[in-house]
Amino acid sequence: MSRVPVPRLLPTEEAAELLELTREIADGALAPRAAEDEAAERFPRDVFRTLGRAGLLGLPFSEEWGGAGLPYEVYLQVLEEISARWASVGIGVSVHALSCFALATHGTDAQRKQWLPDMLGGELLGAYCLSESHAGSDPAAMRTRADLDGDDYGLRGEKAWTTHGGHADFYTVMARTGEHRSQGISCFLVPADAPNLSADPPERKMGLTAQATATMRFDDVRISAERRIGAEGQGLPIALAGLDAGRLGIAAVAVGLAQGALDDAVSYAKEREAFGRPIIEHQGLAFLLADMEAAVESARATLLSAARRKDAGLPYGRQASIAKLVATEAAMRVTTEAVQVFGGAGYTRDFPVERYMREAKVMQIFEGTNQIQRLVISRELARGRRGPAAHVLVSEGN
Repeated sequence: MSRVPVPRLLPTEEAAELLELTREIADGALAPRAAEDEAAERFPRDVFRTLGRAGLLGLPFSEEWGGAGLPYEVYLQVLEEISARWASVGIGVSVHALSCFALATHGTDAQRKQWLPDMLGGELLGAYCLSESHAGSDPAAMRTRADLDGDDYGLRGEKAWTTHGGHADFYTVMARTGEHRSQGISCFLVPADAPNLSADPPERKMGLTAQATATMRFDDVRISAERRIGAEGQGLPIALAGLDAGRLGIAAVAVGLAQGALDDAVSYAKEREAFGRPIIEHQGLAFLLADMEAAVESARATLLSAARRKDAGLPYGRQASIAKLVATEAAMRVTTEAVQVFGGAGYTRDFPVERYMREAKVMQIFEGTNQIQRLVISRELARGRRGPAAHVLVSEGN
């Protein structure tokens, strides 16, 4: 169904037109097939080509390399609109952006010229290989190695929980090139057709079942040293910087998912009658919907506040953790309450709210669990890193 547009404060008329385009594509190309593809656990590769050709996969990246050069404030709201229709696709767009981040920010001009336009245009879909089964929240404990042999590196090891695993065209891989715990990790851009690279069967997940997640195996995968991104030993800082941006992406997906659940709940509450009137007119349920609306609006405001700091070039790591924490907790709460609004019907697969609830759970886990976000936030508080009391943001024309 077509959703009522979310009222937004956007920086330009062009941004407003972009959001309208996104809604048209999401309503026309995503929403009608989401339930069927999720039920069939079918990965919608063609959807990412559609989004790429519409210019929606490269929004926050430089126009020089095929992106749109838009602020994160706009990109995240586009991601939210996509996710309100189909969370698996929203997650895929966020992960693709994370997979492009290392090359876009730390690649040489020659590397960016060679690979980035097709990546941002949707012809090449990316995956991000950081986590390992024994080193989820502690990436510095990774064991996957990349050993230099002449002009090539040989990669050996396994990477767990790889979104798009087995379907991606390239993998941004963090691997150990030295013994130092944090300074011995480097970043590589590995093509999907590299010999000795393979994917395990996809994980059988609770939700996001149209989004393939698999362990990737590197059995002496040989790649040219030209595919190392950044200097040797720079991989972990690249990964952590990417995760700050990635957490904003996951927060946007969570807000979109919560908004979709709220929209469905409100629509159902207007139609379903009990005791002779629509259930939305019963105060107990009306107050529940009001709390859901407050949670979605609060999460969106927190997300956009962090995005504006990033766009202003200010430190935003703590704010990204707060946004990820607040938005994903809100999504879990709102989707659960949406099931409650639907009553017994919400517990069936006849309505999408049960799927929304299953999808929300993992958002509290990936891109750093919410316990890790609390750790990041509390450590920053202990260090007294709140920054200056005020920053003045001056826009052109003011």
